[in-house]
Amino acid sequence: MVYLQITLKISPANRPAAAGVYQRYKAPFLETIAGSKSKELLVRDEDVQVLHGFDTAQQASAYLKTDLFTADVVTALKPLLDAAPDVRIYQAT
Repeated sequence: MVYLQITLKISPANRPAAAGVYQRYKAPFLETIAGSKSKELLVRDEDVQVLHGFDTAQQASAYLKTDLFTADVVTALKPLLDAAPDVRIYQAT
């Protein structure tokens, strides 16, 4: 399993809107993105993380170039962000 972790700096006031973006695009992610296995929203005091599960690192990287991510998710989240997202890909062993 490979994980794509996107950490977002979002103020508490904007978190309900960000959760709405997560909910709106979770099903399309799982239904249309090659190799997608899971998508979880993790909310902490300091930030919000979205953890995506994939079969391979190549599929995780490819997702970052899809229209679903670049045109839909990024466009919807951009006005809610306090800083640039931190994007990391991890290989589970």
